[in-house]
Amino acid sequence: MANTIVYSAQAPAPIGPYSQAIQAGTTVYVSGQIALDSDTGQLVGNGDVVQETHQVMRNLQAVLEAAGYTLRDIVKCSIFVKDLGNFGLINEIYGSYFSADYAPARETVEVSRLPKDVQVEISCIAVK
Repeated sequence: MANTIVYSAQAPAPIGPYSQAIQAGTTVYVSGQIALDSDTGQLVGNGDVVQETHQVMRNLQAVLEAAGYTLRDIVKCSIFVKDLGNFGLINEIYGSYFSADYAPARETVEVSRLPKDVQVEISCIAVK
């Protein structure tokens, strides 16, 4: 099975040696997204975890759409946060992008530091 690189101009370009996503068969593995604006390359939110989380979700959506997938196709998310004290806010925003009938599996992990010192990073796996 050949792997296909997925790229969306509506999501930020990778800031390292990785792809926005890889499609392997009917599965798409989306790299961790942070709150970068694809047009400006600048961080969104100035440290505001609510604004950052919305931007991260928009970036995930854009990458998925480039592969012909939607948020509804996500089966698993990994959420990395700088401060687990922000879990409630992140969870509220994250949850607004899903409904109970198709909320994916996930884990949320506090880490000491994230790229560009953002508050939140989310990766996902989607399957059709």
